[in-house]
Amino acid sequence: MTDTPHPFELLSGDGRSPVILHVPHSAREIPDAVRAGIVLGDEELERELDHITDAHTAQIAEAAAGLAGVVPWRFVNRLSRLVVDPERFPDEREEMLAAGMGAVYTRTTHGGALRVGDVDTTPLLERYFDPYARAMTRAVADRLEAAGRAVIIDVHSYPSRRLPYELHGEGPRPPVCLGTDSFHTPPALLDAAREAFGETQLDTPFGGTYVPLEFYGKRPEVSALMVEIRRDTYMTEPGGPAGPGLERLAAALAGLVDAVSR
Repeated sequence: MTDTPHPFELLSGDGRSPVILHVPHSAREIPDAVRAGIVLGDEELERELDHITDAHTAQIAEAAAGLAGVVPWRFVNRLSRLVVDPERFPDEREEMLAAGMGAVYTRTTHGGALRVGDVDTTPLLERYFDPYARAMTRAVADRLEAAGRAVIIDVHSYPSRRLPYELHGEGPRPPVCLGTDSFHTPPALLDAAREAFGETQLDTPFGGTYVPLEFYGKRPEVSALMVEIRRDTYMTEPGGPAGPGLERLAAALAGLVDAVSR
């Protein structure tokens, strides 16, 4: 745990690139002040982080950026999603509230208590969620200005076996799940992802993709795709080391970046 001064980071790419690789769930860091509000013991918290963290996805994005012909931009969350989850709606629109996993989680992946149920989420949202959203909005606006369009590729991972918190986990669990949005995911982006990754399915077991609210449903020049990688294809579950699959997936992601950068 830490009091890290950098809760997120925008890593520069080529000025011509429209692509932002968004990595929201790869970190395990929790500031001490936030840790104090989590009711799990240290060993329980480490186990929860093993299950909830999209381990090594920042490495996948970094390696892909190094391989790409046109270097993409990367927006990386440096704090655990147990601090705040920057991809959730911060209000009643968020369906994961039913599982105690809105923008501020109150339940664990297995349904246990993470925070006290009546926690005031406002300080966490103001300290962490809102600045993240503003910075990501600026990053997308900068790509629109520089390249005339923005392509957000969310880099995630998910467990090979369903965890209790999953609301829609009864469907297939392909090596790569592509999360889509009817407004922001054009067919060409999907085609490029299928070509890059091979065996994929759409929106199972997780669906949707992330677009900052300022652009959501309003700006078709902002396209978006969520790439959910099944963890057993590149790492030891849960929370273990990466394996040789990481390099293969990084090369596939670089291929997608190159395809949509043209």
